[in-house]
Amino acid sequence: MTDLAVELDLPSASADVPHLRIESPADSTLVGRVAMATPEQVASAVTGARAAFACWAATPAEERASALRAAADALADRADELAKVHEVETGRPAADAVDGVLAGVATLRQYAELGPLHRGRSLQGAPSATDLMVPEPRGVVAVLTPWNDPVAVACGLVGAALVTGNTVVAKPSERCPHTGLLLGAVLRPHLPEGVLSHLAGDGTVGQRLAENPGVDVIAHVGSTATGRTLAATAARTGAKVLLENGGNDPLLVDGDVDPVWAAEQAATGAFANSGQICVAVERIFVHRAVARPFLDALVAAAERTGPLPLVDVRHRIAVQEHVDDALTAGARAVAGGAVPGGPGARYPATVLSGCEPRMRIMREETFGPVAPVCVVDDFAHGLSRACDGAFGLAATVLTRSMEHAQRAWRTLPVGTVKINSVFGGAPGGAAHPRGASGHGYGYGPELLDELTATKVVHIEPAP
Repeated sequence: MTDLAVELDLPSASADVPHLRIESPADSTLVGRVAMATPEQVASAVTGARAAFACWAATPAEERASALRAAADALADRADELAKVHEVETGRPAADAVDGVLAGVATLRQYAELGPLHRGRSLQGAPSATDLMVPEPRGVVAVLTPWNDPVAVACGLVGAALVTGNTVVAKPSERCPHTGLLLGAVLRPHLPEGVLSHLAGDGTVGQRLAENPGVDVIAHVGSTATGRTLAATAARTGAKVLLENGGNDPLLVDGDVDPVWAAEQAATGAFANSGQICVAVERIFVHRAVARPFLDALVAAAERTGPLPLVDVRHRIAVQEHVDDALTAGARAVAGGAVPGGPGARYPATVLSGCEPRMRIMREETFGPVAPVCVVDDFAHGLSRACDGAFGLAATVLTRSMEHAQRAWRTLPVGTVKINSVFGGAPGGAAHPRGASGHGYGYGPELLDELTATKVVHIEPAP
């Protein structure tokens, strides 16, 4: 495959214009070139979104919801195609990627149902007057999304923004522009002109979009470094910012649990989607009483898993740097830990023993299939170390003690705490990330509140 854009009927680019070059994570061959949006195209997209805003905001909520349902149906019809493109660009197997696309479909349908039900409230003022608190759309929303689950994440932000009457300019990650542009091509025919547009490009394009004074909301899911840059931009422009950024999620293993089961939980958390999940397990604290059998079982799980696809060679280099830093500082690779030979960007499921909190791999987001293990003396020791960090996205605790579970969820400074299930949780859950992980609701019914502004109205008769 030499030009995926041409095959998908998307804008392609020649080698002599600024473009994104996408190479296959499987064998490093050229997948395609996508032209980067020019400054004029960025400005035009925002202008078009602002021109479309008044009419879209005035469209009855049920009509907006109906448009979203039609877009969701169209996406469901092309789920396999989106999943295959995602695999070609990022290496995530299509059989897994299709689940992300279908999650995006479900999210669009969810917001189509929630949108018309989103309401303010009346206030108990004087009987002769009416007092209301009314939610209104904020305006133009810039949606900046990542490559690891590009359809599901985008559908959440785009769906919530559109159903509440906002217009959207979206920029998918530069690592999966074909997936992002194809998603836009599927959704746009069901919406009025200018209500949704997509731009391809790297961080410079995203920065131009964010700093445009016509943007009212910047919604970003991605790295902490980019999130901080966007927050600084918003401080100058006055845009509202929603950020779900990096994580360094701890897994705390108590001394009273089955160590083999705990290792299975750890392997799932660290190796699923090659560890390229914002809430992946990034650091493990295991009670000394079960440390040896836990580590043995985790090594066996890693060896069964084998090499996994990473998004590209550049990312693999960053993962290896974290591993090398840990090895230099005294950790030991008991599974994996070295780049395999051959083309592409695969990396082995890796287990590191003897890790200490000072190591980069325990303090920064690795975003790869690496399970760094630190042995702790008791539950309190492990909880203290799990609480120590700049990030505050999520955490998992494995314990049979209700006392320990209660203490953990009340103490951990994160948005989501999972007890005895590394990826457990009911639908519709929405949490506030903390610290370097960002701020603002990014999911659930609460996202509708984030994307609207409340107006207080007082009405009374003239004398």
